[in-house]
Amino acid sequence: MKLIRHIGSLAFVLGLAVSIFGGIPWAVVAAHEPPVPVWLQVAVFCLLGGILVVLASVAIEQKLWKVPKGPAATGASPEGETAAPAVILSNAATVPGREITESLGLVQGHTVYAIWLGKDLSAIIRLIVGGELTEYTEMMGKAREAATQRMIAAAAAEMDADAVINVRYMTTSVVASAAELLVYGTAVKLG
Repeated sequence: MKLIRHIGSLAFVLGLAVSIFGGIPWAVVAAHEPPVPVWLQVAVFCLLGGILVVLASVAIEQKLWKVPKGPAATGASPEGETAAPAVILSNAATVPGREITESLGLVQGHTVYAIWLGKDLSAIIRLIVGGELTEYTEMMGKAREAATQRMIAAAAAEMDADAVINVRYMTTSVVASAAELLVYGTAVKLG
């Protein structure tokens, strides 16, 4: 179903681009010629057909499958990043069972993630029919993982830290379908 939705989204984006960047100039230059060229008819068909395919696939998907709950639903693990961190992360001010011997200072990781227009279209349709916006859930999961991995890399390589305590996440919206995610904490040495 996801593949069908992506194909519909791609058809919509291509149809929209050709209609705007080809159809409008054609209408201005050749306004006196009443027959609409075949390429413009195909572009409009792709535009409208793409919307219908995405709408139908989202509706069918919601009817057939329940949205899973829990960490597996977020898609938080981006491709290629499977290594366990050598740096301990804690959102508390301490690491249980370990003594903090030195505070190394603030460490952070940062990313800005966006989804392409086709996935944004799927999310807009899901707003109409209801349900979890899985496109944005996946986007934020990948952003969170990327920012966390950058913070861990900075703590390990630049500060030689054993742990990062008081870990916090912040998000802001950059544009409609892009979000900035910042993760920060205090890098420490453990005894």
